[in-house]
Amino acid sequence: MTTTTHEVRDLLRSHCFTRDMAHEHVDRLVEHAEIAQVPAGTILFREGEPAQDLYLLVEGRVSIEMHVPGRGAQVVDTVEACETVGWSWLVSPYRWFFDARAATDSRVVRVDAAALRALAEDDPAFGYALMRRVAAVMLERMQAARLRLADVYGTSQS
Repeated sequence: MTTTTHEVRDLLRSHCFTRDMAHEHVDRLVEHAEIAQVPAGTILFREGEPAQDLYLLVEGRVSIEMHVPGRGAQVVDTVEACETVGWSWLVSPYRWFFDARAATDSRVVRVDAAALRALAEDDPAFGYALMRRVAAVMLERMQAARLRLADVYGTSQS
């Protein structure tokens, strides 16, 4: 099933990451985005591979995993519908730091990262809007990681 530009635009305008973005910025994203169905168990990307896409999760759940010697793949985070997967595409050397696997059948909007970086360079207003959103995602994920670490290591009695 092929998707239309209209379907991509509608999904981008309703996604939590882009819903309050200026319409002209969303329209620029549409040119570099596609909708993909991702069956459960599918690897979206692997650690060390080139980070070529931003994934906006529309439906389903994606596990962020890291390989732990002697223990294999360990889930370090889970991303739900209306969240994003990945920000390594934004910072050189543009390589993934984790693996991402569809935990359930999922639907994503995949946006070309090289195009995103070029748009941000060419249009500072677009770049700022994009960076604000990515920074918010990073902050949220860092806070969640801190809470998980506090859970693992407990509190200090000093």
